[in-house]
Amino acid sequence: MQTSILDTLTFDPGEIILYPGVPSPKDQLYRVREGLVRLQSVDDEGNALTLRFVRPGEYFGEEVISAAERTYFAEAVTETKVDALAPAQLSAQEMASLVQGLVKALAQTYQTIQRISGQRLKNRIAATLLDLSRTPVAYTEKNGRVGVKATHDEIASAVGSVRETVTKVIGELTREGYIRSGYGKLVLENPGGLERLSKEAA
Repeated sequence: MQTSILDTLTFDPGEIILYPGVPSPKDQLYRVREGLVRLQSVDDEGNALTLRFVRPGEYFGEEVISAAERTYFAEAVTETKVDALAPAQLSAQEMASLVQGLVKALAQTYQTIQRISGQRLKNRIAATLLDLSRTPVAYTEKNGRVGVKATHDEIASAVGSVRETVTKVIGELTREGYIRSGYGKLVLENPGGLERLSKEAA
């Protein structure tokens, strides 16, 4: 039976899967099988912005289809397995899934722009923590609380800010009882409160 899967690749946390630039002949379309991938742009001054997270079953590297220039890095957040796909061999079901994924990615981009332009940093961090709690970086403590394994740098990239400012706001959220902060992890102590914060406008 014909399959679009050319290979299944494994990446360690922090390993770069794709770099910015024009796709090379070796590049393919990719679908996450396990783990989590971060698509991130970095400006000339080294400031990073997370464009979106790619979850299992979702695609990235779509620019290979049109040979458009890639403007982001694709980085494994956790230990990650991705399927390298041949675009010309996608089944009708895979093509429909790809289109749905592109629509979802576009909606996520609109949401990111809306958050950055229309919400305070505190609200954006609350929304990001909730988003991450539904990805493979989430874990559950013995008391049932959900936590996320993420550094202040990673949160800063996701909300369009810098680590120093994010650290101050995380301290504020901790004092107010929304979260509990630990080394490389944040526990959601008050998910309902974070949900309300995430929907507040500036």
